[in-house]
Amino acid sequence: MSGSTGAGAAGMSTQTSGQSGAAGATAAGGATMSKADSKGIMDMAMVNMAEIEMGKLAQSKSQSAEVKTYAQQMIDDHTKGLQEVQTVAQAKGITLPTELDAKHKAMSAKLAKLSGDAFDREYMKVGGVASHKEAHALLKKNEKSAKDADVKGLATKMMPTVEQHLKAAQQMPAAKSGTTSGK
Repeated sequence: MSGSTGAGAAGMSTQTSGQSGAAGATAAGGATMSKADSKGIMDMAMVNMAEIEMGKLAQSKSQSAEVKTYAQQMIDDHTKGLQEVQTVAQAKGITLPTELDAKHKAMSAKLAKLSGDAFDREYMKVGGVASHKEAHALLKKNEKSAKDADVKGLATKMMPTVEQHLKAAQQMPAAKSGTTSGK
């Protein structure tokens, strides 16, 4: 939607089924896309969905204004990122997951059980530092090895935002106090 050509409209009519997409990518119009590129798109969607989910949790559970501000930025930026991933996926005929995978559900469930400073430390450690290191590695991999130009371009476009999120998380007091994840 942001600066893309009319390619997004081409795959729209192929997305009529109500599948969750959690099982894998379906390539209605994207038969030429490699499995690795399809997985890259799916992984980018999952990372964005997880950040949104954890950010919403932080909005409701954190008592730190600083953590809540960071969480709101995660919700805003990753919602935008997810929309960009959805636009590319739709153009390529890829059905994205609609709910978190087991790994990310477990991360959210663990966070949901915490409160106060313990929540803030864990959120900044997991949702701030660890998940953005994971996202950075994922984007770097897609930037380097994706064969599809749109997948590669999406990874390149998202990289500065993820780097900024990681740096901000590493500098947060909640990420440093009581954890070893400050770097």
